[in-house]
Amino acid sequence: MIEQLKATLETLGMALSDAAWRKLDEYHALLMEHNKVMDLTNVPEEDMPLLHYADSILPLVRTHAFFFGATLIDVGSGAGFPGMVIAIARPDMKVTLMDSLQKRCHFLTTVKESLILSNVNVVHARAEEAARAEHRERYDIAAARAVAPMNVLCEYLLPFVKLGGSAMCWKGPAILKELADAEQAVQLLGGEMGELVNLNLPGREHYVQLLHKKTHTPGAYPRKAGTPSKKPLGQKTIRSV
Repeated sequence: MIEQLKATLETLGMALSDAAWRKLDEYHALLMEHNKVMDLTNVPEEDMPLLHYADSILPLVRTHAFFFGATLIDVGSGAGFPGMVIAIARPDMKVTLMDSLQKRCHFLTTVKESLILSNVNVVHARAEEAARAEHRERYDIAAARAVAPMNVLCEYLLPFVKLGGSAMCWKGPAILKELADAEQAVQLLGGEMGELVNLNLPGREHYVQLLHKKTHTPGAYPRKAGTPSKKPLGQKTIRSV
C-alpha cells in the first residue's frame, strides 16, 4: 500500500518524511487488522491509497490553511480520515479526533498509543454537544469528510473554529449542488464561503470547500443533537397548497 501511495503522491507533487511513511504503514496495518471485526471502512484496500490517504493529505499542499503549529479538530473522524493522516504527516500540528461512537474512539486511541502520536487527542462526543462546551471556538481548523450535506456540515464545524480560522469540508461532486443552500447557513454561523479546491485525484471528482470564520457563532448554535440533520439551516421549504 505504501509504495502505491508514494507513487500516487509523487505524481500529484507531494513528498513526506521517512518517519511519516513508517507511521502511515503501521497505521494502515492496524486499520486492516481492526477492520476485520469493526467495519471501519468499506473501501477496497487497493483503492485506499487514493481514496483515503491521498484524499486526506493533498489539502496540506492545495490550501493555505495548514500553517505551522495549527490546531485541528476532525469531526466524525471514524477510522481517522482525514485527521489521523494529517497528524502523521504534520507532527507540528495538534490534532483532535472526535467521534460519537466509542468503538471508533477505541480504535483511534489504539493507533495513537501504538504510533506514539503525542500530537493527537481522541474525544468521544457528538459535535452538537462538544461545540457548546470546552471545544467551542478553540481550533484553527475544523475538518470533516463527507459526513453530511453542506448546510448541515457547516453547523457541525463552524462553532469549533476560532475567529480567523477555517472549516474544511471534504466532499464529492454533490458539493456543486449543495453550495447555494449552504451560503445562508454559513453566514448565520459567522462564516463566509471561501475557495472550492479541486483535489484533482486521478479518475475521481473530490473537492475541499473552505469556510472562513469572520464573527462569533451565535449562542443558539449548534442546535441540540439531531436537529441540524433534521432541519438544516437555510434549506428551502415548499408549502403545500
